[in-house]
Amino acid sequence: MTGVSRVAASRSRAGQARDRNHALELLRATESAALSVGRWLGRGDKTGTREAAQAAMAEALASMPFDGHIVLGTDEPSGTLAAGRRIGSGRERIDLAVVPVDGVSLVSRGLTQALSIAAAAEPGGIAAPPPVAYMHKIAVGPAARGSVDIADTPENNLRRVAFAMDVHVRDLTVCMLDRPRHLALLERVREMGSRVALISDGDIGAAMMAAVPGSGVDVMLGAGGTREAVLAACALKCLGGELQCRPWVRHEEEAVAVRAAGFDPEAPMSMDALVPGSGVAVAVTGVTGGGLLRGVLYHSWWAETHSMVMRARSGTVREISTKHHVALRPEEGRRLR
Repeated sequence: MTGVSRVAASRSRAGQARDRNHALELLRATESAALSVGRWLGRGDKTGTREAAQAAMAEALASMPFDGHIVLGTDEPSGTLAAGRRIGSGRERIDLAVVPVDGVSLVSRGLTQALSIAAAAEPGGIAAPPPVAYMHKIAVGPAARGSVDIADTPENNLRRVAFAMDVHVRDLTVCMLDRPRHLALLERVREMGSRVALISDGDIGAAMMAAVPGSGVDVMLGAGGTREAVLAACALKCLGGELQCRPWVRHEEEAVAVRAAGFDPEAPMSMDALVPGSGVAVAVTGVTGGGLLRGVLYHSWWAETHSMVMRARSGTVREISTKHHVALRPEEGRRLR
C-alpha cells in the first residue's frame, strides 16, 4: 500500500468512527439490563434489582467494539461499572455514562417509570460533575429552549416557558420528585396555577418527558441526583431540549470539595458544561413502562422491549420495539433467558 493509500485509509477509518452510531451499540446494553431487571418487578428487593441490572449491562458492554472510559457509573468503587473503569473490546476510545436502572425502588415496589440508560461521547465529551450528591435542575423541551434561567425564580421561569410555548401558565404541567425538600417549591408552583405531576423516583425520565411531545410533561423542576443530571443532559442534548443545573451544597464539607474540584458552588451549569461533546449518543430502554416508554413484556419463550436511541450530531431519534428470541425454537429461547 502506498503512503497516499495509507493516509486515505486512515482518514476513512477515522470518518467511519466519527459517523458510528454508538447509541445503536449501547442499545444492546440497556435492553440486556431491562430484560434482566424486569424479572424483579414488585419483589421488594432493591439489592437484587440493582445487582441484576449492573451484571447484565456490564456483560453486554464488555463485548462491545470500543474502549469505553466510564466517566459516570455505579456507586460501588470496585464495581465493573464504577467511574474510572474501562470496558469494551475495541480500540476506539469513547466516554461512557451509565445508569443500569434509574428507579431501583420503582422496580422493587412494582411502580412505573423505571428505565435503563447509557450514553457515549468522544473523549472529554462527558464532563465529571461537581462532587455533590444532588443538583437543582430545570428541564424543558425544544419549544422552550432558551427561556429558562435556574438563577431566576420558579415563577419567572414558568412565565417565560409559557410565553415560549404560546400557552397560559395554568396550561403547563410541571413534574417534580415527591420529596419533603420540594414542599416550598411545590406550593409556589401551585400558586402560579400550573398543573403538577409528582413522581416518587426516576427524574432522568421526567427530564426526557419534558422534551418529548405528547408525554404530558412540559417542565421538570427540583433537586435530584447529580449522576442523573448528567445522563438527562446527554438525552436532552439529543432531543433538542434544555437542562440547567446548580450544585446543591448541603454542608461545608461539600462546599470545600466543590471548590477544590474547580467549581463555584453558586454558579449555574448549562447543558454544554455538563456534556461538552458534540458526538453524544444515548440509548434508553423501558423497564416498568410509563409516559416515556413501555415496560418489558415476557411471553412463553420470548420477550419484548421498547427503547429510544438518539444522537446529537445527526439529530436522529429512533423508537425501537424489539422481540427477543421470537425466531428461536421454544427450548432455545428458554435456555437463553
